Amino acid sequence: MFYKYISIITIMATVALAAGTPASAAVFLDQNVTNDVIFGSGNANGSFTVDRGNGIELGLRGKLRFNSSNLPENTFNSNGDGTYSFAAGLPPTGFGFAPGSPTTPIWNFEWSINSNFDGSGTNLDALTYQIGIDFDAGVGTNFLIFDPVITAGPGFADNAYGDNSTGNGAGTVPTTLTEAQTLANTKNLAQNSWNMEFFNNAPFDIFDPTVDGTYDFFIAAFDLTGLQLARVDIAIIAGAGATKVVEPATMGLFLIGLIGLGGLARRRNAA
Repeated sequence: MFYKYISIITIMATVALAAGTPASAAVFLDQNVTNDVIFGSGNANGSFTVDRGNGIELGLRGKLRFNSSNLPENTFNSNGDGTYSFAAGLPPTGFGFAPGSPTTPIWNFEWSINSNFDGSGTNLDALTYQIGIDFDAGVGTNFLIFDPVITAGPGFADNAYGDNSTGNGAGTVPTTLTEAQTLANTKNLAQNSWNMEFFNNAPFDIFDPTVDGTYDFFIAAFDLTGLQLARVDIAIIAGAGATKVVEPATMGLFLIGLIGLGGLARRRNAA
């Protein structure tokens, strides 16, 4: 696995792609993606939060990566609103990428990009993409952003590529950047399942899977002028989720209310 070597310069440079005017979203909840789940074997379709438009289908979901036997399941824990809930904590024996790692949650996030889901689009390389991975456990966001399909870094590693006829688990996994570029030129579907542990590099080495938190994820697709054509967002809730902080202005109003209630009580007692 060589996710550890993604260039921060490459990641930050992709932020400039978001300059275009966003397209209006057509988001669908708890969906299958077209054609199927093509990474690995035995991974079921379903429970994706999906945006479809301009011939593009973007999908995101959460999935239980480690059960009590340290094995993955087709358990997605969708809340039916674009959020997915999982327990906070570490898997029984850690992840193979870094055995015993303290930064491996029991859940993965899974994504699907189909640039021609309905026959009205094109192949993958006719567009550019961003994936955003939030490392802030609180209500704010701290996004790691890069192109998951083709990037100067190894963002393509372990991706499965195919088209609308590719069967379950039958995607092609490239071994070089050149092969990934060739697949993007001839295929319209790319998918993967990733763990937060894969991206545990400074300045994004702040993730603690044992902490209750809420983590946001997005995928966006752009034409070559930078115009956003589609976007989908989800949130994964770990444990009880993020703790909401009362804003100072809200706190001030709250205190004023308490003072007012105190005065009312004194007047009632004096009556």
